[in-house]
Amino acid sequence: MTTFHIRPGTEVVEALRDGRPVVALESTIVSHGLPRPDNLRVARQIEQTVRDAGAVPATIGMVGGELVVGLDDTELTRLATVDGVAKLSVRDLAVAAATGADGATTVAATSAVAAAVGIGVFATGGLGGVHREAAQTFDESADLVTLARTPITVVCAGVKSILDVGATLERLETLGVGVVGYRTRRFPGFYLTDSGFDLDWSVDSPEQVAAVLAAREQHGVHGGGLIVANPLPVDEQLDPALHDRTLAEGLARLGRDGVTGKAVTPFLLAHFHSATEGASLAVNVRIILRNADLAARIAVAAAPRPAA
Repeated sequence: MTTFHIRPGTEVVEALRDGRPVVALESTIVSHGLPRPDNLRVARQIEQTVRDAGAVPATIGMVGGELVVGLDDTELTRLATVDGVAKLSVRDLAVAAATGADGATTVAATSAVAAAVGIGVFATGGLGGVHREAAQTFDESADLVTLARTPITVVCAGVKSILDVGATLERLETLGVGVVGYRTRRFPGFYLTDSGFDLDWSVDSPEQVAAVLAAREQHGVHGGGLIVANPLPVDEQLDPALHDRTLAEGLARLGRDGVTGKAVTPFLLAHFHSATEGASLAVNVRIILRNADLAARIAVAAAPRPAA
């Protein structure tokens, strides 16, 4: 019988063995979230940002059916440049492995795989969530339920503003997923600094996040994830008027073209890129780089201290 294993890269193996900080990174942003050739350049930049902040990057993806934690540059290039890369949530991993697929991991899949190998911090752009019209379609990202059962800290800029933000926050509460704002009591809206929704908790430093993680582990009563919502500064957000106009246009096109399911987010992100003449792409890149930096600093603060 064929055997299937998660293969950590050499650098990741050594870092985990030595107790050094590691940050998980998703590959969907590389294969589906950013246009070519920007995607490969930005993927490398994200990894370098993690290194510059003192942690080891572990970009997760599937190459030829092999699930890899810490893609090397050749593997990263493959997922960034070949056609037909599958978008893999948790439920897709086994099927994709058995069929020898190339695949990019979503937030849900990246979180689950990272936790399975002992990585506790993950940086992404924005979470998936409850889609608009979910009352009729039941369209909700697997990110939410996965975070409910996965002990990982996700640094993000909130949920993508194309979603129903209020409903997503309600679901996160119901599912028991912790949410804290980083130096804010307002939930960010991905492209926008403020989504219009309040948060109960705020943290002020990577060390304070590390203390939250220590308390969760020592209490032993909460096995779910923690979302650290890291907003863009106001002067770096997408112009709110441009954002609202572009979103309305994109939602109208969804209905007209009959786009549903997994295709919704890539469709709307591509529409934002086109309609804003690249402004949304620049904002998207700023988001992920800022989150990669903060995640690395949290991983450093949470790493075990060597004995004196």
